[in-house]
Amino acid sequence: MGEVVISSAQNPKVKRLLLLQQKSSERKKTGLFVVEGRRELQHCVEAGYEVETVFMVYPQPAANVPASGRVEWVTPAVYERMAYRGGTEGVIAIVKARAQTLDSLSLPANPLLVVLESVEKPGNLGAILRSADAARADAVIVCDPLTDLYNPNLIRSSIGAIFTVPCVACSSEACIQFLKARGIRILTAQLQDSHLYYDTDMTCGTALVMGTEDTGLTAQWRQAADAHIRIPMQGRLDSLNVSVSTAILLFEAVRQRQ
Repeated sequence: MGEVVISSAQNPKVKRLLLLQQKSSERKKTGLFVVEGRRELQHCVEAGYEVETVFMVYPQPAANVPASGRVEWVTPAVYERMAYRGGTEGVIAIVKARAQTLDSLSLPANPLLVVLESVEKPGNLGAILRSADAARADAVIVCDPLTDLYNPNLIRSSIGAIFTVPCVACSSEACIQFLKARGIRILTAQLQDSHLYYDTDMTCGTALVMGTEDTGLTAQWRQAADAHIRIPMQGRLDSLNVSVSTAILLFEAVRQRQ
């Protein structure tokens, strides 16, 4: 086919991709991030992101070459060095980040939103995004984030849901103002001074607000809430993983709305 095939992991193009994978500061500075896997890249492109460069293992059938972005061919050994995980069909890309803000959200009447305060673990956020996609939530809002929304672990754990569900990062103060101005009911998940989640109306515009597993929600959110809700615990422990709790609440909202 006559393509130039990159055969060294010391190639500047490969080193640049690895730096974007490993350094949040580099992603923020350049406005670029890495997407690995054909399915994840497809969701990314369908969401309107611009692909800069696609790295593919040589050889692959021409039909497998993505339609957008410059293609760079690499040997299997180099791809193994580049790949963040296994089983990604020999496709990894550098993509241009896109700034999403609260004002850019296009919400229907009576939206269903997930709000996360100070989420730290990319795996939890990725799992929540998958649940939000399954429940057809209208957006996930990450307040005072402690993790990079383009972290490779997050993209991997979300299986591309970071691209299928609108996701915005902002301060808690800005989010509360946004929700109040639009009449979206704020339901905070907490054990104290709360009602059972299935006795709470979620058919109106609703924001399900979740805190960290260690400390829960801050007073700022508790005071801003229109209602406090809890999931009843039958065992000896008093805490579920935040992604599991979010999924339970999301699908209660789906049940009520159907």
